[in-house]
Amino acid sequence: MLKKDKIAQLLTQKSSLLLSIGAGILLIAGGIGIYIALLSRRPVGEGPLGANVIPQDALMTISVTTNTAQWEQLRKFGTPESQKAFDRFISDVRDRVLTVNGYGYQQDIQPWIGPETTIAFLPNTTPTNSPSSPPTQQSVVMVLPIANPLKAKEILGQPRPLTKGKMVERNYKGISITETEGVPNQNYSVAVLGTEYLLVTNNPKATENAIDTYKGGNSILKTPGYLEALEQIKNSGSFAKIYVNIPLATVFTSNNSARPITEPNLEKLQQIQGLATNVNLEYDGMAFKSISWYKPDSEKKQAMENNAKTMTTILPNNTIMMMSGGNFKRLWQSYTEGANTNPLAPIKPEELRLNIKNSTGMDWDKDFVNWMEGEFALGVIPAQPGAKTTFGSGLLFLVQTRDRNNADKTLKQLDESMKTKQFKVESKQIKGVPVMQWTSQFGSINVTRGWLNNNIAFISLGAPIVESILPKPQSALLTGELFQKTVPLIKENNGHFFIDVNNTFNPKTLSLPELPEPQKVWVDAIQSIGVTTAVTSDRTTRYDMLVRFNKTIPNRPSISPTPSPNSSSSSTPSPQEKKSP
Repeated sequence: MLKKDKIAQLLTQKSSLLLSIGAGILLIAGGIGIYIALLSRRPVGEGPLGANVIPQDALMTISVTTNTAQWEQLRKFGTPESQKAFDRFISDVRDRVLTVNGYGYQQDIQPWIGPETTIAFLPNTTPTNSPSSPPTQQSVVMVLPIANPLKAKEILGQPRPLTKGKMVERNYKGISITETEGVPNQNYSVAVLGTEYLLVTNNPKATENAIDTYKGGNSILKTPGYLEALEQIKNSGSFAKIYVNIPLATVFTSNNSARPITEPNLEKLQQIQGLATNVNLEYDGMAFKSISWYKPDSEKKQAMENNAKTMTTILPNNTIMMMSGGNFKRLWQSYTEGANTNPLAPIKPEELRLNIKNSTGMDWDKDFVNWMEGEFALGVIPAQPGAKTTFGSGLLFLVQTRDRNNADKTLKQLDESMKTKQFKVESKQIKGVPVMQWTSQFGSINVTRGWLNNNIAFISLGAPIVESILPKPQSALLTGELFQKTVPLIKENNGHFFIDVNNTFNPKTLSLPELPEPQKVWVDAIQSIGVTTAVTSDRTTRYDMLVRFNKTIPNRPSISPTPSPNSSSSSTPSPQEKKSP
């Protein structure tokens, strides 16, 4: 791809002087690795390798390890079907990026590449674009750190014949760029930045932007709060690091949506500066540590509340899906800010309000949300064995209140409203706890509501499941083995999300639509997912997530040969070295 004499010239400029002065000492000490480290200029701070080449206006960056052992560990997760699909995906990427250009990863890239590579997605820029209306297309930039400049010079200096088109060269600010010409939809640009990075893009303008950044322009490292956020979630031996520029990504999403967000609402949605994630491989899954933070000039602040302590002790151990939080009223108020115009919002507040009004004649915010100022949980619980019901599971909503009188008044008004809708409303006792039950005219809908601990209202829909929590669960979700293995522990937290994927997608439990085969392969590979959130300051929020896989050891060839020397230094143990939890 690159001419031998050009690469030799570029890589030798910095290396020749150091080599001539220190060769004797380095060889005596066996310090070739030290020599390579001296040549490699790491970016300031603890950002990913290559972060100082990524322009600050990147929509998103993904840095992934080149540690072969970690990739082999990842291949062992999931079902045989998902493992084959993963191998096909890796092969497809390899063929499109390397094989088509006459390169192979093991023989041409692995001998010189650094411990991780970074991919960035940039908005395309043209003279017609205005700052308030960014384009709807994006460019891809790949930064491959060079750990062994001499090996890179040796390998990349060998030209590869192209089956189509030709290679042309140009110079930008003293850096030689090699580009494809005459190949439809393959506008690759390649440049070597000093002895530190190999830069590959699919857009000549993106190449120039990256070179400008490398030469001192603003990189993602200059993003307010970026390095501080990474410091809070740093972990040794990471498999991947992800960063999302929330303001620019929101605009990009809006411009590609059938319902673009208006400028005033965009401003409301852009209070958050970024979301950073650190991904580590565990024995049986992938652990994600994430943090989001507001812009320095943002007027928005959040309450320092981490009050989610009770709901996991009330939900039963067989709960297959749940979401909890510390303050429902505050969550709802935060969610409604801009949700009506956000194309990604799963629930439109105005639609919910209208449906509540039409079905009950009551006001959602004034009559209900007003007194829901405490902890809450929404859970899906399987029907008890032998239960007389057509439903495989029931939906349970729990919410704590500080105003029991107002809540009682509202719920009694709701009972009366249900009577006007031809529901049979009657009071009963279940395990000594008084409840109200609503039954539709033909018995197809059953609702049960009541109180726990005098200040926690509950309401269930579907299968009769309230017996599992009255007067308290025989075995609580918090003590469940799967929950404990899946949901990350943050002592002071603001809520959880948990899903037992195996049972949730079981037709006997939930009548969910059949997934298309490509999606079903990946869902079948996952056993469970757990998330814990915590407010760490008035401007930052922490999200820890674990995805646990159904794990089988594949009996198939490796996608890579023996790991390269840099992979052996990783602090992440292999599956054989780590003990099963």
